[in-house]
Amino acid sequence: MNEERKTLEQRATMTDIERLRHSASHVLATAILKIWPEAQFAAGPPVENGFYYDVDLPHRISPDDFEQIEAEMKKEIKANHPFERLEVSRDQALALGKKGRLAALSERPEPSKFKIDIIENIPPDEKISLYRSGDFIDLCAGPHVMRTGNIGAFKLTSVASAYYKGDERNPQLQRVYGTAFKTKKELDDYFAMLEEAKKRDHRKLGRELELFVFDDDVGPGLPMFLPRGAAIAEELEKLAKETEFAAGYQRVRTPHIARESLYKKSGHLPYYAESMFPPMGVDEHAAERNEFDRQRASIWDEIRRRAAEIGRKQGVDEENVGTWSEKFLAERTQLRTLPADIDELMSRFRLANRNLRGLPPADLYYLKAMNCPHHHKLFAALPRSYRDLPLRLAEYGTDYRYEKSGELFGLMRVRSLQMNDAHLYMTPEQFESEFNAVNEMYLNYFKLFGIDKYLMRFSTHDPAKLGQKFVDEPDLWKKTEEMTRNVLKNSGINYVEVPNEAAFYGPKIDVQAWSVIGREFSIATNQVDFAQPRNFDLRYKDRDNVDKIPICIHRAPLGTHERFVGFLIEHYAGNFPLWLSPEQVRILTIGDEPKLLEYARSILKELRAHQVRAELDESSDKINGKIQRAEQMKVHTMFVIGKRDMEADAVSVRVHGKGNLGAKPRGEAIAEVLTAIRERRG
Repeated sequence: MNEERKTLEQRATMTDIERLRHSASHVLATAILKIWPEAQFAAGPPVENGFYYDVDLPHRISPDDFEQIEAEMKKEIKANHPFERLEVSRDQALALGKKGRLAALSERPEPSKFKIDIIENIPPDEKISLYRSGDFIDLCAGPHVMRTGNIGAFKLTSVASAYYKGDERNPQLQRVYGTAFKTKKELDDYFAMLEEAKKRDHRKLGRELELFVFDDDVGPGLPMFLPRGAAIAEELEKLAKETEFAAGYQRVRTPHIARESLYKKSGHLPYYAESMFPPMGVDEHAAERNEFDRQRASIWDEIRRRAAEIGRKQGVDEENVGTWSEKFLAERTQLRTLPADIDELMSRFRLANRNLRGLPPADLYYLKAMNCPHHHKLFAALPRSYRDLPLRLAEYGTDYRYEKSGELFGLMRVRSLQMNDAHLYMTPEQFESEFNAVNEMYLNYFKLFGIDKYLMRFSTHDPAKLGQKFVDEPDLWKKTEEMTRNVLKNSGINYVEVPNEAAFYGPKIDVQAWSVIGREFSIATNQVDFAQPRNFDLRYKDRDNVDKIPICIHRAPLGTHERFVGFLIEHYAGNFPLWLSPEQVRILTIGDEPKLLEYARSILKELRAHQVRAELDESSDKINGKIQRAEQMKVHTMFVIGKRDMEADAVSVRVHGKGNLGAKPRGEAIAEVLTAIRERRG
């Protein structure tokens, strides 16, 4: 897929930190040229958390080179060169590129090949500019900081391979990554956060805490939850079902596959085909098809055999009799002078052909990539009145999406996903309250999980891509985007507007959330759909008994089990609150006397009778070893039981991360656990 070039409008909205990092990429290129003058450069933009520059260079850059490159970068920053903008004509820019002067320190024998290609693809009406900093001149639309000395603290982080413009048909370049901040403290804090992120990596903790696995025989991107991970997913599903029931949602269930015609009607084909698994052919007439095909082959073999006999009688040698037979049959068929026996066989051959063509074609079925078409069919299954609206259909549906192997990432990017999905059907008058209610549901979830930082990305369409990336309904796009924008403004929710990222059928909101260490995740979505209700001819009767088309909202406040569980693993560092903990209570005995174990088992039985995920460590290990194992598995609460506890009908309570909380009466300790779980305390 080609990497899209930023528009001038997008560049104009660069933040201060993006300008700083964009400037750092120019300094990086300057430093590389000081060391390897033959280097050729492609693109060098700011990106999330840093910057990169793509370079074509015989020398393979490695982290071992970073110290030398950074030393040259520091010299450029210390020199405090101004960033000077130079506006040039297309011809002037091409002339400089042919002299090798672009992304270079001076003219060179080799032309600046990537820069020339970029110039040739700049729209004719767009101004072309260069930026100079010291001896380095680069083709660039900007913007930058005032001087190289404003760049602050920086560090190179990694090097990778990348195809030019992201197209594997193009040359493979070296992509050198770095990051930059205004101050050294910010830089140090960032790397401290990265170190903490490594400890919290959901893939690492997923293995250590026995939450989920991937298996080569099952396939990449297809996670399987172990019992401890399944417990978390089921708690999330329970939370969603309770929340949605209270909000008037109705639960439905739909199949994992559907006919091709469903996705053509919804509009997902062809717009979404690249993200769907290839279809499966289902031929209900396969046996008949095979039989007619066998008949045709058998009859045709007999026709060719008889024609060959005629040829041999006429003296055609064996080497050429096959070719002669084909010519004989073609000519005689055209003249309608076939011998009677062959003519009779040819009639049977034509009949088998007609029978074969008369069979219905094989059906194509797709794995379900989204739940909405099935839900639309459920809406259409019964007559609907305005009295039935809003209608809220909810399902934890399992979907399958063909993500490219290079894009798969633990639980965050998978091919099998269980989605906290629902589709809301409403009148235009109900839109604002329904849309607000969904957003309020998000906010309540964020409060429950301790998510303090979040942002709603309001994605709109690009009018230039109507009929390609977006359904061709300009008036409906304008109307629904304005409705959504007004709701967001009136509700006072923190949001940003992002062009060209809407769903193909309408504007959408993607919810970005930050974990406690500042890592950003896209965890939920709220989409407006004006296209699919029309495609499915969904109708309801209004007060005047007139057919109307409902507005539809697609929403998934908890996203998918997979991504949200991955987010929570990193957010909590595996230290889940009691209600969400895979193992809520572990009972540890000091010794293994029969009476002590009997007392411990009675507590286990009582806890499990209340659906508490409790276990008993019956090993003969010392108590310190038992506690260490429970701590390693991040068991939330431990009931430590010794002889004195048993005699007092008590337990000693220990909480992961807090240590020993002292002895409590058995009933009180169990009641506190049950209350914390019921109230879903943090």
